[in-house]
Parts: sequence; structure tokens; C-alpha cells
Amino acid sequence: MAVVLDVLASYVQNMLTEMVKEEVHMLLGVSGDIDKMCTKLGDLKNSLADADRRNITDQSVQAWVRELKGAMYEASDILDLCHLKSMERQPGMDVVCFNPLLFCMRNPIHAHEISSRIKNLNIRLDCIKNRGTAFDFINLGLYEDRNRMLASSNLFKQETSGELDGSCVVGEKIEVDTRNLVRMMTMGEETSYGDKIFIFAIVGVGGIGKTTLAQNIFNNNIIQQEFSKKIWLSVNQQFDKIELLQRTITEAGGDHQAARNTNTKGALERILKEVLNGHKTLLVMDDVWNYEAWECVLKTPLVNVLAHGSRVLVTTRDIRVARGMMAEEPYHHVKRLEPEVAWSLLKNQVVGNKTHEPQIDSLKDIGMGIIEKCDGLPLAVKVMGGLLRQKNTRRSSWDNVLNDSIWSVSQMPGELNYSIYLSYQDLHPSLKSCFLHYSLLPKSTRFYVDEIVGMWISEGFVHGNSHDLEELGRQYYEELLLRNLIEPNEKYIEQHVCNMHDVVRSFGQYVARNEALVAHKIGSDIFGKLNSQKFIWLSLETTGSELEELEWSSLQVQISSVRTLISVGHINFKPSDSLLFSRLRILHIQSAKFNAMAETFFKLKHLRYLSIKQTNISRLPESIGKMKFLQYISLFGCESLLKLPDSIGKLRQLRVLNLCGTSINQIPRGFGLLINLRRLYGFAAQMDGDWCSLEELGPLTQITELHIRGLENIPSASFASKAKFSEKMRLHYLRLGCTSSHGHDDGLVKNEEGKFEEEQRLIEEVFDELRPPPCLENLLIVRYFGRRLPKWIMATKDLRILAMIDLPCCTELPDGLCQLPCLEFLQIDAAPLIKHVGPKFLHPYHHKHLSHLENLGSIVELEVLQISELERICNLPKLQRLCISMCPKMKELEGLPALETLKLEDYDMKTLPGYLKDINLRHLQIHCDIPLLASIAKGNSSPEWDKFNHIQQFKAYTNDDNDRVPSKWYASYTRDPFSFETNYISPPTLVSGDGEEQGSASSASRKVRKPLPASRCLRRFPSEPDK
Repeated sequence: MAVVLDVLASYVQNMLTEMVKEEVHMLLGVSGDIDKMCTKLGDLKNSLADADRRNITDQSVQAWVRELKGAMYEASDILDLCHLKSMERQPGMDVVCFNPLLFCMRNPIHAHEISSRIKNLNIRLDCIKNRGTAFDFINLGLYEDRNRMLASSNLFKQETSGELDGSCVVGEKIEVDTRNLVRMMTMGEETSYGDKIFIFAIVGVGGIGKTTLAQNIFNNNIIQQEFSKKIWLSVNQQFDKIELLQRTITEAGGDHQAARNTNTKGALERILKEVLNGHKTLLVMDDVWNYEAWECVLKTPLVNVLAHGSRVLVTTRDIRVARGMMAEEPYHHVKRLEPEVAWSLLKNQVVGNKTHEPQIDSLKDIGMGIIEKCDGLPLAVKVMGGLLRQKNTRRSSWDNVLNDSIWSVSQMPGELNYSIYLSYQDLHPSLKSCFLHYSLLPKSTRFYVDEIVGMWISEGFVHGNSHDLEELGRQYYEELLLRNLIEPNEKYIEQHVCNMHDVVRSFGQYVARNEALVAHKIGSDIFGKLNSQKFIWLSLETTGSELEELEWSSLQVQISSVRTLISVGHINFKPSDSLLFSRLRILHIQSAKFNAMAETFFKLKHLRYLSIKQTNISRLPESIGKMKFLQYISLFGCESLLKLPDSIGKLRQLRVLNLCGTSINQIPRGFGLLINLRRLYGFAAQMDGDWCSLEELGPLTQITELHIRGLENIPSASFASKAKFSEKMRLHYLRLGCTSSHGHDDGLVKNEEGKFEEEQRLIEEVFDELRPPPCLENLLIVRYFGRRLPKWIMATKDLRILAMIDLPCCTELPDGLCQLPCLEFLQIDAAPLIKHVGPKFLHPYHHKHLSHLENLGSIVELEVLQISELERICNLPKLQRLCISMCPKMKELEGLPALETLKLEDYDMKTLPGYLKDINLRHLQIHCDIPLLASIAKGNSSPEWDKFNHIQQFKAYTNDDNDRVPSKWYASYTRDPFSFETNYISPPTLVSGDGEEQGSASSASRKVRKPLPASRCLRRFPSEPDK
């Protein structure tokens, strides 16, 4: 549990408060001890914020913090055991309706044991508290006051200016971004405030290059000519309103002395108005943390006096600042540096004399290793360049920099520490713990948001009403996103998967270093670290080549104190091994042969989170019902698992259960007792005589996300009604699916002896009965073989995301689908028989096949795949991203004013479609066959040139034969600044993947091609198994 002290103390206090309440005086001789523990924790909390801050770098504080955390962990263990004993003794009683500590104390044996432990713990807390006085901890008070005090210190007084260091401007990307932003800032008459001011935002994590880009814009020649006044303000984390107005007057060319001698806001506003009245002004606000710097300080004096066409450019780490300032969307997100660009930046920091450049170039292989560790973060590259500048230009010196421990935050120069520490220190204590937790996850493994939030809840980081913990955890996740501490993976819808920048991750791991061990390359040194220190958090990631290096038996002996264990990859589990972790709260084992350990689960009494993804486990023991604290279980990808134990219904605190990718087709009776379930994935619809598993869903009124499969097994709509979908008023995500037993081949469904029509009628009735509440936001329908979609779709007015995948028999979409007011994302994949979409959806006439997509007023992103008759897409005013795959008759795109990105896949097209000439795109990506790419590769001499030369960025790809090497050949074009490159060379003959020679490129082009894979085109959904 990598957790800040403040959060851990609150967690323990909450446990005490919930378990004792008004009956403390009745406890057998321990009421005073319980009171003392509460008091001591309350007194210590006054010092915890300062202790946490100093713990990062002050070694003298670190041992004290470790001991205090150890005492708090022990307190939570004691209270857990009280709770557990009470549940075991009174299994029929609702655990929230009685006092478990009271019950435990009335049992003499348990009372004596617990009383002794509490008294000893109080003595220990007394000693810790007394030793803490020597550190003179400051009572930083509330979170807001703490940040204000810290921000006022000299550490946080780092200001920027509009002056540009040319050595930091490297690569084409920053020049392209500069030109694009300059063009947007100097064109158009529409404005945001009183027809005077347009606001633009540059957003990104600290150190990503926001300030450098803003400086490059500030010094651009067009900007210099366009604006009569140019003001650069370094705003920073905490600002003084009076000082900000004074600096603005000075930067605008006003009377510096008069501004300094004026200390009232009104008088300073009048001076500022006089200085800027009638001037066309560019105001750059760098490093803004709070939109009130604009809204409450500068907006009022500027909005009515600046000349028409004035602009504001803001840089910020937090998207909410851009929103609060009502900046124009989309905001400009600064991306990481490409390796070659980063190498140029590193060289600029190291090379003092051009004559030394060849010597530095000879070290490029080592330099690129350093660049890789910097992960494209410009500030990190500059910091490392400054470090290398102090070294000899010898391979041994650079090797030492690459391989030594200088990547720990404590030994890196303060500039990088400052940048990341600022973002960390600005977090609420609970968010700090969530941030540290995220940084400790195995880097190469994909974790979905529901997994991460489940861990946070299990760790005790998320405090609030038990009904809303997942929602609150998701808010924490989104705040890390808004602050750019994590970044969304664009392959996944709704930001279900994110990444963390390597340098940010390294900072988090450094802060948690005294409690957490992260090992991604398992070797002998891991055992040395485990022997020398007790860790609370252990994160392991192994590869197949390390199969013999990590034995569970040798590992478990040394990690008895671990409370969180995450292991991804191969570990040798033997039948004689067991799980000997008396304190474990979180267990995540992935891609391991774990079956031998199944019977030892019941020993993990404190466990809240159990994930055994993609393991070979074949059964869960009945003893799992004894694990009363379990809140989260993921069996994702456990293909050998055939059934759930009957005791699963005893886990009354279970909130999340993921059965996707398993072979579980039998749901035990009594499943409906899991009334605390919030998320249920992979639930199997089945019949057992007159009993239907859907009945077990009826009592689950708290469910928010639900995935049901195998609905073709339900013989009557009356059984579906027992699921009581309409009563689940918190349901916002629903996935309904059939299995592939009614599969199709080339769009034709098997029809044995005429029975299939009856099965279609039944499945339509079953789906009609599974009517969700109107609050549903996300609907996914998979392998549905009905001829029409459920009647209730049009009643889900809050629907934002609708995906329909593999509909072999569906012939029409419902009328008015485009009228759903909140619909943002529509995906229709493999629906070959759609003939009619309703008069309000598209067109007043019926068609043999879907030929038009029109009037989808709210759609932002659209994917159309394998719709053979589709000819026209038009009048989608908000559409920004469009993917068209295997739609050979497409010939018209019209009325798409917001369209920015188009992906087009068709391996049979001979030329690029003519409609490309008439649409204004920023990005166009084509996947075609070899002859067309060969033509495109001719550049401006190609007959295709006029169809794409007006597009800012164009890329064309073709695959090698048999799709064995995806995107082997390519052509890439950028309009401004101009560039064109290709790796295509026309060969005299082509050799296919199996060695057969082909006479020409055209003969190779006749290979059958597959649609775009999910990673390239389709967004993944949270409960979807990997393909």
C-alpha cells in the first residue's frame, strides 16, 4: 500500500469510528484504549502532511515515517480481525447492522487477544509520537492552506519569460505546431469575449515543452507584426492578484514605478486599461494552475479596451484551466519528442563547439539509450544534456550516465524534480496515493480503469458513500487525466486505458521507494533487496526467458509483510507451494500457471482484491466463501474455468466480478445474494429445468455495468423479464450478446429444417424484454441474429455510445436513431443485410441495401465497416473522425464541416476516391493494395496527386502478402512544411509469403485482405476479451 500518511491515518480512524460508535463504554476494559488510539491518531495527523513532504528527501524522517506507517498497518489488521470474527460468528446477520468490535469484545478469548494488541499498539504510538517532536514538524493545516504555504516558498518561485533559447527548438514538429497556432491566432473574426478576445490553450504534462512552444509563437515574425502589444506573464501555481496586475502593467510598457506604488485592485485596473486601450494585444499566460488568474484578475480590465483581434495564449498542465478560461477547442496537446528530434536536442545541450560534433555523434548509440529513458520529455532530455555536459566525451563516461542510478529523482538536477514535484504536491492526499499506486503498476501491462479503481477502493484510498465508491474512484482517475499525469490510450473508448510518462512514473516510484519494490527484470538482485528491507508493495513483471529464474517458494519466504502483490508473467508455482501472506489486501496474478495455488485462497483473510487474469486455473475452491472482505474478483481470460463455486453468494461485500474469457456457462443458484455488485462482466445466460440464471440478476439493483452472453439459450421472453432491467436505475453500461452457435458464413446464416426463423423470433422477444432504464449511456450488442434491433433503443435518450458488432441477419436500423440527443459514438460492424434504416434516420425511401448515412446531428466519431452498398455519407455537422472500411461503393462525402481525420481501407480500389478533392481534412490515412500505393509513391507526378495534395498530413499503407508484415510499404506526405517520403521500390517480381513468385504487383494485389484489426480501427470496450 504505497500511501501518504494522511490517507492511511484517515483510513484507520474511519475503521474505528464505524466499529465503535456510541457503545465504546460497554467494551470489556478497552474503551479507554480505543479512545487513546483515536486521540493519538488525531494528534499525529497535525504533523502528517509535513512529515510526508519531508519524507521524500529527508533521510532522518524516513525511518520515523516507516515506523508510524507500520503501526497504522497493524491497527488496520487488528480491526480487520475483529470484523472478520464477528462475521464468522453471526453469518446470518447483515454486517452493517451490528457492531463487530462489540461482539468480538464480548467473547473473552478474542477480547483478551485484541485488548492486548491494542494496548501494545498504544504504547508503540506513544513512543513514535514522542520521537516525532525532535523533527519539529509544522502543522500545515488544511490541504488548501498547505499548498498556499508551500507555494509561497522560494522553491516554487521559478518564472519564465518570452525570451527564446534557440537550442531548445529542434525538429519539424514544433515548427509545424507554431505555424498552425499562429495561423489560427491571426485568422477569423469570431471571438470569445465581447468580440474582442480569442483564447487558445496549450496543454500537457510538466516538462513536455509547453513553454518552449509558447515562446516560439511569441517570437514568431508574423506575431511580431500582427500585435502592437505583446505581454508575457509567468503565472505559476499561486499568484497574488495585486502583483499579477502590477506585472501585467510593467510587461505592457506602463509606468513600472506607478504600478509598484499602487496597491488597490481598482486603481491598477484603470492604469492597465490606459496602457492597453485600443491596442491589438497578445497576452501569453504561462504555467497557469487556476483559471481565476484570468477570470478574476485580468479579464475585466482587458475585455472592453483591447482592439479587435486581440488574443490570449495560455499554457497549463490541467485541462480544467482551459475549460474555465473558455479556450477554443480543441486544445493543443503537446506530444513527446520523436527519438531523432530528442537526440538533436540532447546534442544541442552538450555540444559547445561545432568541431566537437563528430565526437558526440560517435556516442549516438549510448545517447539514444539515454533518450529512451527520457521517454520523449524535453525537460528530461535537457536535464540529462546538462549532466552530460559536465562529463568527459568518452564512451565510459556516457555509459556510466546510462547505466548508473542517476535516474533516481534524488540524484537528478533540481529543475526536473521541481517540475514533477509541483504537480505531485498540488494533489489532494487521496489523489497522491492514487498517483503513486498508478506509477507502481507494471509498465508493459494494460490495466483497465475498473481494475485500477477497484485496487484504489481495496487499498482504502477512496472515501465516501459506499454506494458511490466506483464513481468517486473514476473521478480521481479523471482528475489525474485532467492534470496530464496520465495520458489516454486512443485505441480504447472512454479513456478506459491510459499510459503514464516514464519520467513521471520514475518520480512516483522514487517517492514510494521505502514501501514498494518494482522489478521488471527479475534477477538475483531482487532477493538482495527483499532481504534488506520489508516492502508493503511488490510489483513484478517477467518474461518467458526468465521462467527458471523466479521460483514462488523462494520468493514467498521473503515477502510476508506484503499487502499488495502484482505479478505479470511466468512464475513457477508448485503443488507444495501456498499463499502465506497474512496481511495481503490485493493479489493480481496474470499470465501464470496458477492452478496449483487455488486451494490456498482461504488463507488470505484480509484480501479485498483478487485478479487471476489469463491463468490456467480450472476451479475455484468452495472455501472462497470464507474470504468475507473480497470486493473485486477478476477471472478474465481463465479459459479452463468451467463453473463458479456455490459459496460465491456468501461474498456479500463483492462489488465487481469479471467472468469474461472464461468457460463458465453455469451460474450457481443464490448468485442474486450479491446485492452489493456494481459491475458484472461475462454473466452466462442459462437454463436449468424451469430455472433461469437471469432470475439471479433481479435483486442486483445497484448494478452500474453489466455484460450478459449466451442469450440464445433463453427460450422465452418471460424468463428475461425476471432480470428486472428496468428497475436497475444506476445502470449506465450494458453489453448483450449471443454466442457463435448461430454463426454465419459470408453473411448467410445456417437454417436447419426451417427452425431458424422461430429462433430469430424468440431472440427478438428476449431482447425486447431486456429493456434497460432510460439512464443507459453505453450499449454494445454483439452476435445478435435477430432481423430487427430491440424496440427500446429509441427510448434510451441518454445513450452516448452505441456499438453493434456482428449482426448477420439484421435488415434495418430503428427510425430516428439520429435523433438521439446525446449520441456521440456509433459503430456498425459486419451487418451485411441492412436494407432500411427508417425514414427519419436517412432517406424517405426504402433501399435494398444501406446506401446513405445522413443527418446524424450529434455524432462526433463514426466507423462503418463492411457495408457493401453504402454510397453516401452526408450532413453530419459535428463529425470529427470517420473510418470507412471495405465499403466499395462509397462515392460521396458531403456536409462534414468538422471532419478532421479520415481512415479509408479498400484493397480493391484502383484509384483514390474523387470526393477527397472536396473535403478539407487535416489527416488522411489510406490502407490499399500495392498497385495504388505504387502510383501514390510517384509523388507530384502521380495521377492521384491532386486528390490529396491539399491535405495537411496524408499517409498510405499496404501490407506484405498474407498480412504477415502489417504496413510494410508506405508513402507519407505533409503539406506544410512540405515533405514526401516513401519506402516503396517497384520490384521486377514479387515473392508471396509462401515463396511463390508472382509475375507483377497486380497479381499480388488479388490476395484476399482482412478488415482493419481492432488495434488500428476499432475502439476496445472494457469487458471485451483480447482478440
